[in-house]
Order: sequence, then structure tokens, then C-alpha cells
Amino acid sequence: MIEKLEAIEERYEEITQKLSDPQVISDQQQFQKLAKAHSDLSDVVETFRTYRKVEQELRDTRAMLAEGLDAEMKELVEEERRRLEAEAARLESELKRLLLPKDPNDEKNVIVEIRGGTGGDEAALFAGDLFRMYSRYAERQGWRIELLSGNATELGGFKEVIFMVHGNGAYSRLKFESGVHRVQRVPTTEAGGRIHTSTATVAVLPEAEEVELEIDPNEIRVDVFRSSGPGGQSVNTTDSAVRITHVPTGLVVSCQDEKSQHKNKEKALRILRARLLDKLQQEQAQAMAAERKGQVGTGDRSERIRTYNFPQGRVTDHRIGLTLHQIDSILDGELQPLIDALAERDQADQLKEL
Repeated sequence: MIEKLEAIEERYEEITQKLSDPQVISDQQQFQKLAKAHSDLSDVVETFRTYRKVEQELRDTRAMLAEGLDAEMKELVEEERRRLEAEAARLESELKRLLLPKDPNDEKNVIVEIRGGTGGDEAALFAGDLFRMYSRYAERQGWRIELLSGNATELGGFKEVIFMVHGNGAYSRLKFESGVHRVQRVPTTEAGGRIHTSTATVAVLPEAEEVELEIDPNEIRVDVFRSSGPGGQSVNTTDSAVRITHVPTGLVVSCQDEKSQHKNKEKALRILRARLLDKLQQEQAQAMAAERKGQVGTGDRSERIRTYNFPQGRVTDHRIGLTLHQIDSILDGELQPLIDALAERDQADQLKEL
């Protein structure tokens, strides 16, 4: 580990020198690339330097103890040794965490797809609750929500809603949300007051840039049709809705929220590109056997990950066995306790592998 850290420090110093080179400064593209690399390495280099300093102080302290001190002085030095050993252990753990391979998608915007599952109208209402939960969480982070496609129901829920979250690090925070979310509550439409169980599926996909995934126009089929709202009521009288089929994979995306056919096609292509990238990355991960056993964020859409139990006021994440009795605040967007716990477990699993 030390050799790797020394190599990183050497690279950091090399980049630092280049950033003061007038020729590099004049080339904005190169300068920005190097500045990002410098920023990415700064945390690990600063932590390594602190760790090295603490290790030297610890060696000096142990040397003092070997010299033979009076009782009072020895106790003081022993106390300092214990403090330095604890600090060195903490910094070593932090360095291991910083050396973990970073998910290349972590800083990306995300496309989130929520669909009502089992439970009919109640499932659609729950899908709407999840959409509001993620929207409020995004607002708390200072992110921007862009609705890409929505199939609303008359009761105010969604059979399906697809939206983009624009924000630095959005994928790193939301990537563990993929899977089946379950709700247990008495529906407002239930006269007998019986508790029903319904589900909704969530898919979190990193945004795919055109440069990352180019779609061959010859491999897609574009159909246009007239937009319609809940109950089949016509939204407009022009064929502005767009359905895109990716022929090789059979993936189909429809968008009808915009009045412009061009805008609907643009949104549909963004969703398709994200789905294709997600499919490609999952296939690559399986081929390389990169999926870790017990991994927190498998991304499996069929995996039941969380239960929202209204009668008991609790939310339970089944992957890490965490229960929080804060259902109202969580559905109001206070997701950070869950997200932090999931990220910590994921890091712990990776550290075990190291």
C-alpha cells in the first residue's frame, strides 16, 4: 500500500508542476483535465502525508519509551503513544477507503424510472409518493429535476414516471435505490380499513453521453402517435408523441409529455441511451465476474430492497437490516441516513475484499 501511495504522491507532484506551466495554462482543455486529476488525488495525498507524519511521531515516541524515563514522564509518553497509535489506525483505514476503485459513473446525472407494481391504484399512488420523495431529496441537495415521461392516473399517482436528476454526484447518492420498494398501509380507497401491501420498482441509470454510446440510426424504429392523458382523453390533436424501438435489443421507450415531436424524440433518445449503457455495463460486469457477493447495490430490479410500513411508522432496508422509525421524514426527502448507511456498508464490503 505504501508503494502505491508513494507513486500517487509522485504523480500528484508532477501534475502540480505542470499546472504552473504557461503552455499548459494556455490550453484550457488540458489545464481543466489536469486540474481535475489534481483535485481527485489531493485527498489521498494529504491523508498520506498526515499518516506519514503521525507514523514518524509514533516512532519517536516509542524511542523515548525505550530510553528509560521516570514514572511521571513515562505515563505522559505512554498516553501520547496510545493517541498516536489510534490516529495512525484511523488514517490507515481512511487511506484504504480512498484507494478503493471509484465508480466511473458516480459524478454523473441520473435517469430514474419508477413504475407501479403489484397493487393496482395503490401501487400507482405509492409510485407517486416515491417520485415526490426523490424530488424533495434532490431539492435538499440543490439538484434539478427534469421530468422526461409520466403516465399519471386519475387518483394522482403514476403508472410510470421517468425523470432526470441534474447534480454533481447524483449517481453516487442514488445508485443504491434500484430495486423493488414495498409499502404496507391502509389505502384511502379501502373502506374496511385493511392493510394492503403494494410495490413499485425503481431503476437508477447513469446518464449516457453521446460520446459514450452512439446509437446507430439504422438500428432504431421511430413511431409517432397522438398523445393521450388519463382515461384516454386527448391532450392535443397532433401526432407529437414518440415511440422509439431499439431493434437489436428490443428496448422500447415512449415519450409524450412535450407538445413538440422533436422534444419528445430527444427525451426518448436520452432514456434509451441510458438504458443501453446500463445494459452494457451490467453484461460486462457479469462477464468479468465483477459482481461482489452480498453487494449492497446489485441494481437487480426484482430484488425487494425496502419496506415502508405506515401502521408502525417504520422504513426497513432489507439489504443491510436497518430500520428507522422516521417514515414521514423519509418520504419527505430525508433520505441521507439511509444513503449514508448503504454507502458505508458498500465500502466495508469492498475493504474486506482488499
